[in-house]
Amino acid sequence: MRKFRPLILLGALLSGLYAQAGTIVLDGNYQGKNIFVQNPFSEAGVGFCVYQVTVNDKVSTDEINSSAFEIDLSNFHLKVGDKVTIKIMHKDGCTPKVLNPEVLKPKSTFDIVKQSVSSDGTYTWTTSNETGELPFVVQEKRWNKWVRMGEVQGYGTPGEHTYSFKVVPHSGENIYRVKQSDLSRRARFSENVTYTDPAVAAVTWTYVKGKNSSIHFSAGTLYEIYDQFGNIVKRGYANDIDVSDLKKGLYYLNYDNKTGESFIKR
Repeated sequence: MRKFRPLILLGALLSGLYAQAGTIVLDGNYQGKNIFVQNPFSEAGVGFCVYQVTVNDKVSTDEINSSAFEIDLSNFHLKVGDKVTIKIMHKDGCTPKVLNPEVLKPKSTFDIVKQSVSSDGTYTWTTSNETGELPFVVQEKRWNKWVRMGEVQGYGTPGEHTYSFKVVPHSGENIYRVKQSDLSRRARFSENVTYTDPAVAAVTWTYVKGKNSSIHFSAGTLYEIYDQFGNIVKRGYANDIDVSDLKKGLYYLNYDNKTGESFIKR
């Protein structure tokens, strides 16, 4: 029996080593590129740090017993845009380094198939060629700039997808588009789409002086108030704005499709 004790002890040692091991988890979408890993020696100095790699819970057959190795994702018959979870299991006391984790990050690749704004103010757009879950930011050209109206989460998979967002039109012609940005921070935009609602009348405003000074609009509208230095001090959607808390001075007002109208808070 004694001659088997070293094997038993070795087995117990290895079992303890793996029980304390760590796992690096990478989540993302397949973009047609592979993952490269820098693989140090184990703390014991025998063998390398990584002992197993799985892709979507399937064990990778790539050679990992080297100081650097490649995880070949093409072996798993993935399509561009497919979700990927990579688990890199390593021994205790050492940590492998993933050299290019960004290749799993979603990219903005969408194409607009069609887009329109319906009579009830619903902006609809249909996309194709998405390869990652990224939000679509809805923007409107208002007050000589693009204003963020909201966002809709993208599906991020191939095929056609249709999205919709209820917009708040101002009087006259409205111009909308969607924007999407990825890790590169280079934004992609749809073409502009225009919409005019004949039922939306031009908004007027009056400044109500006094202790409880306010601005009254003839109808609900999006607005911005900014000071003489260009700092936005109030924004939102309202019929009335309480401006009694503003410091004395000159202010400018954007509302409806009007821009830069001024008032003095006394």
